Amino acid sequence: QVQLVESGGGLVQSGGSLRLSCAASGSILSFNNVAWYRQAPGKERESVAGITRSGDRYYTGSLKGRFTISRDNAKNTVYLQMNSLKPEDTALYYCNAKSFLPPADYWGQGTQVTVSS
Repeated sequence: QVQLVESGGGLVQSGGSLRLSCAASGSILSFNNVAWYRQAPGKERESVAGITRSGDRYYTGSLKGRFTISRDNAKNTVYLQMNSLKPEDTALYYCNAKSFLPPADYWGQGTQVTVSS
């Protein structure tokens, strides 16, 4: 059973930074995509950033330039560096891993990020 464990969330002031970690129980290269999502109270879950098996990165347009996704294959960990944080970034951040063939989809339990003004 694949497990994803997020960590690194916390309370920061506006303009501050955090680095989130997503640690997988197996090789992250076994997935086609590993991505970060977030969900704030009363809002839909939204995509934040992702990285493909080949190392290509993609971002939600409004977040590009402030957030950076990266990985350490040896540690089976994907990171999300979050800079210039704003109160509207406050949300529960989830890690997601997808395989295409055969189809598979895994989620972590989330880590809370709270940004104060």
